[in-house]
Amino acid sequence: MSGSVKAVVGRALRETGTALRVSSGAEIFTRHRPKVMFNGVKPFETNDTFVAPTASVIGDVTNWDESSVWYGSVVRADSGHPITIGFSSNIQDRSVLNTLPASVETLKTGFPPICHVGHFVSVGPGSVLVSCRIEDIVDIGDKCTVMEGAIVEKEVILEPGTVVPAYARIPSGERWGGNPAQFIAKLNPDEKKGIKEKAERIHVTAMEHQVEFLPVGSTYLHLEDLEKKGTQAVQG
Repeated sequence: MSGSVKAVVGRALRETGTALRVSSGAEIFTRHRPKVMFNGVKPFETNDTFVAPTASVIGDVTNWDESSVWYGSVVRADSGHPITIGFSSNIQDRSVLNTLPASVETLKTGFPPICHVGHFVSVGPGSVLVSCRIEDIVDIGDKCTVMEGAIVEKEVILEPGTVVPAYARIPSGERWGGNPAQFIAKLNPDEKKGIKEKAERIHVTAMEHQVEFLPVGSTYLHLEDLEKKGTQAVQG
């Protein structure tokens, strides 16, 4: 049996089993781990870092104070190249941060292929960052893509859907947009100030979410509620 056929059959069996459990009155709960050690390297975070329960932060990742990784996001440093998320920066829902494979030891610029996100950076929902450098005070719009070796300098706004090609440089104090990214306008003082204020507002919201989840997770609370109702619970 080929691998593709096995995958289809396996999925069909899993879905059938799930349907039978649900129809019998069993409710499924999950033990998803937001933070995962990889090759002996555990993600580092401070006490006021918020990692959503459905996010995945894997391997050599450093989260600075007041940073946040939101629901469905993946920060994956599993190739030997680290990822850093700076002070009061946020990786919003369904975004992906990763690095080039371990076989790539240096970029064409001679620098290591790390992924660096500076301080007071907002990464919009659905964005993808690969082995790039984002300086401080940057607002990356929804569904943007920043490719390897690219540099986004401080006090920059990327419009939603912007694609920054590999090894491109976005100068400080400007607004860019399009695919590939093109210059739109210079930022005025109020726009620059608004970038930092946005990151600070998201941090406040993150702390409101943080209080809903205990350090050890709240999965067991869901399980207790199900048991009180007399519902059979199955780990998914």
